[in-house]
Amino acid sequence: MAEQLFCKGVSAVMRRADVRLTVETCMSSSPIHKKELTVRITDDADPLFLYSVAIGEEDFQSLKSQQGLLVDFSAFPQKFIDLLEQCILEQGKQVPRFLIQLVTSSPALDCMPAYLNVVETNPFKHLTHLSLKLLAGSDSDIKKYLAICIKNLKMENIMLEDKLHRSDEGLSKRLTVTQQALAEKSKELDKLQNEWTSQITSLTNKYSQEITAEKEKVLRVQAQYQLQHEQQKKEMEATFNRKVRHLETRVSEFETINKDLTEKKYKSESSVRELKSKFAGLEEEYQRAKQEVLSLQRENSTLDTECHEKEKLLNHLRTRIAVLKQEVKDKEQVVIRSTDVCESAQEHKKKLEESLEMKQLQIRKFETTVKSISEELLKGNEIIKKLQGEMKKLMEKMKLKNAVTLQQEKILGEKEQTVQKERLELSNVKQALQQKEEEVLKLQEQLDITVQKLEESKQLLKTNENVISWLNKQLNENKIASMHGASGHSDTPCAGSATNSAALQYGLVRINLSANSTSTPLHETRPCLPASTPLVPPNSGHVSTNPGSGLSLPSIY
Repeated sequence: MAEQLFCKGVSAVMRRADVRLTVETCMSSSPIHKKELTVRITDDADPLFLYSVAIGEEDFQSLKSQQGLLVDFSAFPQKFIDLLEQCILEQGKQVPRFLIQLVTSSPALDCMPAYLNVVETNPFKHLTHLSLKLLAGSDSDIKKYLAICIKNLKMENIMLEDKLHRSDEGLSKRLTVTQQALAEKSKELDKLQNEWTSQITSLTNKYSQEITAEKEKVLRVQAQYQLQHEQQKKEMEATFNRKVRHLETRVSEFETINKDLTEKKYKSESSVRELKSKFAGLEEEYQRAKQEVLSLQRENSTLDTECHEKEKLLNHLRTRIAVLKQEVKDKEQVVIRSTDVCESAQEHKKKLEESLEMKQLQIRKFETTVKSISEELLKGNEIIKKLQGEMKKLMEKMKLKNAVTLQQEKILGEKEQTVQKERLELSNVKQALQQKEEEVLKLQEQLDITVQKLEESKQLLKTNENVISWLNKQLNENKIASMHGASGHSDTPCAGSATNSAALQYGLVRINLSANSTSTPLHETRPCLPASTPLVPPNSGHVSTNPGSGLSLPSIY
């Protein structure tokens, strides 16, 4: 039986982009290999696409020696799977570090061996961690693979059918149970509805009588509470006026604080601008100094090249002088030999006079050549001296330029330090600015809250004014009705007004509206009422005048 260790879809650099790579371990049939590692590449879209390799322990040893692997055969499968997982993780990146390559000798992948390479990429080189030679599956291998695939699919199909059948049975059972429960609940619901209708009818009859009695009680209690509410309303109006004054004073204080903060903000912004301008100037100076340093460095490099060329010329001249010295030595040896020959030839003067003359001529020629060589040597020495002088001058210039560059680097360092200090000051100023802005925001929030409260109080005042106007209209209408009633019974005006105006038996209320704390009576007609008749009805809205606001505010609860 084969044990599957890895089976995932991977993206390979080849013509087929997505393939399925499977790694399995299985016991081999041969007695030599005990355990084999099988690597298989397939395509879900093409069932005839199959490449595989079986690696035994001996095959692994040769692979290890060829590719310089450091792991044993027992640890190789897990390490190989780790590499594949790393490649899968890198698939989504634009420049992946680990790649899976499927390489073949021909453009088509049919019936040709392929190489599965795990490659690590870097800017310098592509490193191949592992390369496996995969053989194309034969007809029998493809048939076996297809048979295994069909078997697995059938097993999955059987399992899914079992699951479906079980879920079908469970759902049908649950359906029957729920239907029975539904029937029982519907019966109970019908019973409850019948009981509910009977109870509702009995309760409505019972509570209608109680409600009428309670209404009478409520009307009595309402008159008592009306007086209490009027007193509470007066107290609340006084407290409200105090709060409004207090809030107005606070608003004025906040406005002064806001002005101070805005002035501070403008000052800090101006200081920030000055610091920014200083910073820009320092940066320009820094750039100029950098350019000067670069130009000096270029001059230094050109001088170095000139010095190197002159050193080459000097070495060439030295080699030439050495060659000339060697030639002189050789000619001196020739001269010595010629003198020896002359000494030996003196014995044969008579015979060798002609040869002696010839030798003398040769000696003269040699002397002239020696003179010319000595002159050339003198000229070479003069050239060497000139070159040495030029070298000294160049060295002095180099020293001067190095000193200048060192000074400029020092100046640059000092300027960089000043720039850093300015940046620190800028950051501190920015932090202080942020703190000030936060304080301004907090004060603005407090201001908004106070403004909201003021608006709410204004809205309350408007609603009160609306209520007052409505009450005034009602009172005027009641007054007109009472006047009409009084004119109908002119014989007994006082008694008639009390008996016929039953709705306005409580009298008329004087409402004073004043814009500048002065009360002017709107309209006053007071009929004759009996002594027992109260002036303020228990159910009407009582109007109280506030001299501070100039408005009469009703209290309707």
